[in-house]
Amino acid sequence: MSPPDLSLLRTRRLGPMFAVQFLGAFNDNLLKFALLFMANFSIFAAAPEKAEQLAVVATGLFILPYFLFSALAGQIADRVDKALLVRVIKCVEVPIMALALLGFWLSSVTILLVCLLLMGTHSSFFGPVKYSILPQHLRREEIMGGTGLVEGGTFLAILGGQLLAGLIDPQVAGVTGLVLAVAGLAASFSVPTAPPATSKKAFDLNLFRGTWHVLRSARQQRSVWLAILAISWFFTAGAVLVSEFAPLVSGRFGGNQSVVNLFLAVFSVMIAVGSLAVNRLLKGEVSVRFVPVSALGMAAGLIDLWLSARGFGTPLDQAGIAEFLAHPGAWRPLTDVVLIAFSGGMFIVPLYAVLQVDTAPGERSQAIAANNIVNAAVTVVVVGLVSAMLAGGMDAGGVVGALGIVTLAVALISLYGFRHPPLRAP
Repeated sequence: MSPPDLSLLRTRRLGPMFAVQFLGAFNDNLLKFALLFMANFSIFAAAPEKAEQLAVVATGLFILPYFLFSALAGQIADRVDKALLVRVIKCVEVPIMALALLGFWLSSVTILLVCLLLMGTHSSFFGPVKYSILPQHLRREEIMGGTGLVEGGTFLAILGGQLLAGLIDPQVAGVTGLVLAVAGLAASFSVPTAPPATSKKAFDLNLFRGTWHVLRSARQQRSVWLAILAISWFFTAGAVLVSEFAPLVSGRFGGNQSVVNLFLAVFSVMIAVGSLAVNRLLKGEVSVRFVPVSALGMAAGLIDLWLSARGFGTPLDQAGIAEFLAHPGAWRPLTDVVLIAFSGGMFIVPLYAVLQVDTAPGERSQAIAANNIVNAAVTVVVVGLVSAMLAGGMDAGGVVGALGIVTLAVALISLYGFRHPPLRAP
């Protein structure tokens, strides 16, 4: 088996685009979590219910643009040079982060929410580009490796943004975000040209009709639609699981914030490891043969995490990492998180590769846009259901168990659905 081709990061064909994506994902999470930490520990310290409401509003504002603009973003990315589009998008990020710096300086939640909405819009236009550009710069045998590097880097960037937001002052976070935006813009000028496969069609500026069109087009290709549905479940389950780490750790295990950060770090790092490992196992071949077994791994990890939380015993008392790891029941849930995340990286990378190779070059960005729309829709629906489950008395462990059972169903369905994936010829 060949090792992950990290040398791709040293080439212009991937390195600059990887840097742009990494810095953008880092900034998204730095902005969001710096806002939430400032609200929780400063502005709304005496009114925790307002901080909880803000967390919901912030998530909604960031997701909303994906519903509204993904279809238009996909059309644009399929009709203009993607490298030029990347530079334009990164140019827009700089003034957004400058405004965020002002918001942090003034401790203005309103300004920062506006910035979060603008960054969500910015990300919705960047989303279709970051994967659809790869087949234009990478050889077919490099697509799995390049996709794994981008996916793994994204999760490490998410983790980095979240952790840094909790370690530095909000004003420093604002300055850092602006510096990273400028760095991302600089990196974008090294992205090689990626001309469109077609530019004959006019843009459909009707957002709702455009959304319906990209979804209908995606459904016409069986492998693409199955990949979109599977990706959407992965991101939804991942988002819910990460959001439940804090109540699970503090409630069932009795750990403090540092233990929550440990769970987040293990989760993000192991997704990156799994993202690289699947390319090594497949030797660069675009194939979904490991998708069903990876889904089974995620399901097993989620279900056992629920069971290990139930069997942990008496919770500790605000334990730090050392005290938590000294507990005999600590290593089982951590091992479960390793299994979930590693399997998740193995699961997601081949599916994104399918989206890239199973769509016509002139419609590739729109397929990615359809994926983003479905991701957002499934996330909103499932988060609503989870909220209802929590309101009905279910705890974080029960939510994790429910995720595991549904993921087991996804795994069994994928055993049938991905038996004979109809990939396009190179």
